[in-house]
Amino acid sequence: MAMNDAGPVYFDATLSPYRSLPPAGFFWMMAILAAVGFCGGIGFTLAGAWSVTGFFGLDVALVYLAFRFSYRSARQIETVRLTPAALDVERVSIRGERRRWRFEPYWLRIVFEEKEEGQSRLLLVSHGKSLALGVFLSAPERRTLAASLKAALVSWREALRPQR
Repeated sequence: MAMNDAGPVYFDATLSPYRSLPPAGFFWMMAILAAVGFCGGIGFTLAGAWSVTGFFGLDVALVYLAFRFSYRSARQIETVRLTPAALDVERVSIRGERRRWRFEPYWLRIVFEEKEEGQSRLLLVSHGKSLALGVFLSAPERRTLAASLKAALVSWREALRPQR
């Protein structure tokens, strides 16, 4: 449990999508793909099939665009913070739009639903409303997050009990 100016922080996490290829790896992959495409284009041009050369450039451009869209979706972030006053969730979309939710921890329930085929859902439920959390996380990551949030809520509730 960490401390800040307003008191203890029982839980603080920043969630973001995982990307297995770092930017440096993306650069080198694109450089190698472009070099292979260029050499292949030269080979086809020398063989008299110059019209095929454009397709090599098109392949490289499509792979580049696919990765750029993937990296763009990685800009989304969710921040979850449990303090003595509230559980705050802030979500930043891929366009930079911010949305905030505030839950009263006393009434909050953490619901982890496991479905067939390894699919799962993590919900924050309070007063008949729910918020899906970590939709971009894998099922094991959601399970771990749910367990950590439940443990933090237990700590928060124990802190409310009067000391004997």
